[in-house]
Amino acid sequence: MRDSMSVYELRDIDFERISRLVYEQCGINLHDGKRELVKARLSKRLREGNFSSFGDYYRYVVSDEGTDELISMIDSLSTNLTYFFREDSHFRKLSEVLPAMLSGARPGGSSAKPRIWSAGCSTGEEPYSIAMTVCECAEEFQADIKIVATDISTRVLGLASKGIFAKEKLKNISPAMLRKYFQIGSGPYEGFFRIKKNVREMVQFSRFNLMTPPPSNFVFDVIFCRNVLIYFDKETQAALVRRFYNCLQKGGYFFAGHSESLTGLDHEFKYIEPSIYRK
Repeated sequence: MRDSMSVYELRDIDFERISRLVYEQCGINLHDGKRELVKARLSKRLREGNFSSFGDYYRYVVSDEGTDELISMIDSLSTNLTYFFREDSHFRKLSEVLPAMLSGARPGGSSAKPRIWSAGCSTGEEPYSIAMTVCECAEEFQADIKIVATDISTRVLGLASKGIFAKEKLKNISPAMLRKYFQIGSGPYEGFFRIKKNVREMVQFSRFNLMTPPPSNFVFDVIFCRNVLIYFDKETQAALVRRFYNCLQKGGYFFAGHSESLTGLDHEFKYIEPSIYRK
């Protein structure tokens, strides 16, 4: 039995096996620069599961009995740094294109309700920022737009669906919007804020692995997939971008992260402005 202070050795072969498994499961490229991250984040899983080594842990997660732990391993290795209205120029652009979508004059002539996909939504700051942007543009249309938010991590999806955030997470939100869209916590929730119910109900959270083919109903007017592509190699990036293109309505918009670019990838998107593309 290992005690809670145990230090585990991450051998080359263990790191290679874990990296290959993660790549096969979700396309994340854990290059050698991520070695210490893997060791730090998975050591906790080893201690909690009372595993004697990374080798034992790997053998367990690839076994039939280790399916749930495999999901927990991927949760632990997913990077989930985010905040409200991150890269705010994207939300300004969204507010420019929303009125036409909400009025029915949509690209491609579709009569269905507009749909937005937040791919890699983490703890929910991005899809809730999208929802608030919709409300600010045309609050009377909020019931007519659907926001689908997906992530591979069940842990962050659980947090996102609750819509509860510590005060420091809300630094980019004006006092007026804070009053309009958040409830102030009290008692054990003092120092926390919760997204109001009408905004939470605009977002549908679900687990989805970007490496799997999307269901037939994944057709959107806008797709946000920001600061996610950087964790994949070029081949996987290109495959994902093609998939996003196919999931968009004609005339739809794709938002990548400011640190990401489609330059060098084979794609059919039209460049609009840095990190914003259109089908």
